[in-house]
Amino acid sequence: MQKTFLAAIIAAAGFSSAALAEGLTVGVSWSNFQEERWKTDEAAIKGALEAAGNTYVSADAQGSAAKQLTDVEALIAQGVDALIILAMDKDAIGPAVDKAAAEGIPVVGYDRLIEDNRAFYLTFDNKGVGKIIAETVKAAKPEGNYAIIKGDPGDPNAAFLLEGMMEVIGADVEAGKIKIVGEAFSEGWKPENAQANMEQILTANANAVDAVLAENDGMAGGVIAALSAQGLVIPVGGQDGDLAALNRVARGSQTVSVWKDSRQLGAAAADIASALAGGAAMDAVPGAVKWSGGEKGVEMNAIFLAPTPITKDNLNVVIDAGHISKEQACEGAMEGVAACQ
Repeated sequence: MQKTFLAAIIAAAGFSSAALAEGLTVGVSWSNFQEERWKTDEAAIKGALEAAGNTYVSADAQGSAAKQLTDVEALIAQGVDALIILAMDKDAIGPAVDKAAAEGIPVVGYDRLIEDNRAFYLTFDNKGVGKIIAETVKAAKPEGNYAIIKGDPGDPNAAFLLEGMMEVIGADVEAGKIKIVGEAFSEGWKPENAQANMEQILTANANAVDAVLAENDGMAGGVIAALSAQGLVIPVGGQDGDLAALNRVARGSQTVSVWKDSRQLGAAAADIASALAGGAAMDAVPGAVKWSGGEKGVEMNAIFLAPTPITKDNLNVVIDAGHISKEQACEGAMEGVAACQ
């Protein structure tokens, strides 16, 4: 898939494969490598780069926006030809983009928006992810008391996800069919922060919570831990296709995990970064669209990949794709999960 993608970029940009395919160094700045899914992304990026004869280098900001700026400077000092940045903070990352631009180094904003037209924005349709989470949970619990566990306040994805969720449940909230009894940001997208938020919401509402919209799987795990401590099993949605979350789907404690195939995203990022480093224009990348849906309305070149909701009814999709083994997915599965029969 990535070879086809890169070939299309080369053809569209008018460069020879020899000019783009070899000898480049691409630096990746990770915001918080703690999350399970980034390891899958890294393997895809590294694999695609090495297959094209290019070199992968990286740095982990460990959840610090300040460290990420230092990390990017260090990557630039190493002589990288392109940067892929998973931004810790949408505003704080600005000086890093300035530094890269001054050195003529292209930037791919990876999965999280860097609202700057000097960066290429590559992600999944996060608003669409929010819609899917809400649609699936609402189908399981059309009315009642809802809690919303949001991600880090410095990450635009938290707002995009919420926007998608509210498109689905907003009218029912206004009509009084759904009542939002708790809503909280979780610093760093950390499960332990999500668990603490959920515990507070349960306490404030005497456990009268009927469904939870969590903005990722790690936080859904924290939510479910808080619910389990109170003996509660209610619809909970999340995203990322984390292995533990997919097993929770099979067990029945999580209603949906919206799978964003990180292998696809990582390979695409590697190919785009390589092409841009070789001189391709951002608007020559196949599939790129003009997008200005960020907070500042900056027009950018972007690609939005399509996510896949995983429930007990289609758990086979991730098993068949090799994302998770049947044994991992189905351990302790409840009755009626076809993929586990």
